[in-house]
Amino acid sequence: MRIDLGNLPSNTALLHQLVRDMAVIVEHRDGEIERLQAIIKKLQRMQFGRSAERLDPDQLALGLEDLDADVGRIEESLPIAFTETTEPPPHRKPLPDHLLREEVRIDTDHAACPGCGGALHDMGESVSEMLDWVPAQLRVVRIIRPKYACRACGTMAQAPAPERVIAGGLATPA
Repeated sequence: MRIDLGNLPSNTALLHQLVRDMAVIVEHRDGEIERLQAIIKKLQRMQFGRSAERLDPDQLALGLEDLDADVGRIEESLPIAFTETTEPPPHRKPLPDHLLREEVRIDTDHAACPGCGGALHDMGESVSEMLDWVPAQLRVVRIIRPKYACRACGTMAQAPAPERVIAGGLATPA
């Protein structure tokens, strides 16, 4: 069911009926979701339970095919909501705020596009943090690498990141 949010009717009774219809659909889908979750739990118990309780793998695949068909049918009938894409959440927790921080800025050597010679404009920066050991003291070294782009040819320029002791690690050589 697709709803054009930019072209809703102005009749209050019609809007009330539309809301009631949507509530019925949501209740039906909630019941269907609960039923599908119960099927998943049952299949998981059968697959991961004691060996005497296990199903034949072919029989398990048949149950999952029905489940996939039910999920596909429900997803097809869901109203489409438009959302903005956001950055994925970071894989690690950030380093604690109480640690001392030292910022190191690594910039490009030139202010002109290496591809066409056009002017570069600032379009953000990459910031990464590493944990550094100073005897009897921990500090965070922030590496800031500004990103530049050429409006003439679309080329991006950024200084290369310094090599790390452990690939993908947070520690410095100290």
